[in-house]
Amino acid sequence: MSKNIFVGSLAWATTSEGLEKAFAQYGSVTSAKVITDRETGRSKGFGFVEMATGGDEAIRALNGATLDGRTIVVNEARPRESRGGGGGGYGGGGRDGGGGYRGAGDGGPMRDRRADFSSAPPPPAEGGDFGKPARRFGGGPDRPRRDRDYEPRKRGFDDDQ
Repeated sequence: MSKNIFVGSLAWATTSEGLEKAFAQYGSVTSAKVITDRETGRSKGFGFVEMATGGDEAIRALNGATLDGRTIVVNEARPRESRGGGGGGYGGGGRDGGGGYRGAGDGGPMRDRRADFSSAPPPPAEGGDFGKPARRFGGGPDRPRRDRDYEPRKRGFDDDQ
């Protein structure tokens, strides 16, 4: 039975062929793949090796060994865990299905767009009059308030008053 092996902490320069050569001395390698970024094509720093024979020996021998100048981590690959919903707005979903609204609990796609109230507004300029509240309608030091700006609007019939 073949064994799927996870290899982490790879150097950026490590290729799938180099990974296959390193593991081939411990048994029969079925496949070796360094995982790359979809957009840039650059290595993500980890890969997988599938071995028909000698998988356990390779894990013991190469875990903590140096490959292309970096100490690598080698262990048996575990099945990928479901990462839940998240992206997709009102239930669109991605690779693992799900989706869901922003209140899903995991943050989802809006986790980095929430308002940031951590910064305070700048302090007022010196010499300002801090005792009076700002006027709601018009006015200012050079323009007095008009009666209609602050008298309540009459409601109902005129003969009720």
